[in-house]
Amino acid sequence: MIGRLYLEHLTDGDLTLLAGVSERSSLGSDPDALVSALDNPAAYRAVFNEPARDPLFLASPFLLFSLLIHRAARDLSQASFIDEWVGPGQRVPVFDVGGLREFGADPARRFFLAELLSSYTHVASGSVMVQTRRGWRRQRFSELDPLRLIELAELLPEAERPSVYRRLGDLSLFLTGIFPDYAAERMVLARERRQLERALQPADRAEDERRDGVWLLERVGQRAYRIAHRAADRRGAMTDVLGAVSENFATARRVLNFLTDRYLFPQRQRWFGFG
Repeated sequence: MIGRLYLEHLTDGDLTLLAGVSERSSLGSDPDALVSALDNPAAYRAVFNEPARDPLFLASPFLLFSLLIHRAARDLSQASFIDEWVGPGQRVPVFDVGGLREFGADPARRFFLAELLSSYTHVASGSVMVQTRRGWRRQRFSELDPLRLIELAELLPEAERPSVYRRLGDLSLFLTGIFPDYAAERMVLARERRQLERALQPADRAEDERRDGVWLLERVGQRAYRIAHRAADRRGAMTDVLGAVSENFATARRVLNFLTDRYLFPQRQRWFGFG
């Protein structure tokens, strides 16, 4: 099943590249072999071992991030400890990597993360018309602004809200996972903090040692994914993953922190145009 989902995102050029390194004539008709090819270190080397060339000239963003996620999962499977992000510019050795290893070992969760990262290479913003008690009004939105997404979700009819909450969960995970320093220090100002805290349910407002923007966005992301999961089609291929990420948001964020520190840090502003 996961192989078929990858096929929906990979380009013909991606499949040709993967077929070449796996020495197969075609991968389009063999989804299981496709997933194995993504885990092949030769595929990673084919895209990332040419320092003079941007990997985005060799592969689509989705393939690029799929290979990075698979590489990070392999690294975690062999790691006895990691240097974990604990605050802006701060890393400490952490020996408890079992949860990260388990999260990264799941093929569906790897696909989820690759799809999420590739979606932020091009983001949408603009305005939509929404109906309120006082009539129709224009509501601006940005996929990089959690407050705008919350405002949009609250104005839409109830049936249309889960898709916006899903994107709010994605944004919270993306910011805390890829740009944690920015999320902690500059993303959430005092006024915005109050607005985001009001969007949380009482159970999500428990006191914690950390009260920075990462702490807050984690809780916003958990709630947003929960709402999206409750409304998701139970027959959907990724419904269970959505529920797992809502329950293990901090673990997913830590996996992306690990990926960022080890592989993305030099390239992230160019690839995402953010931060």
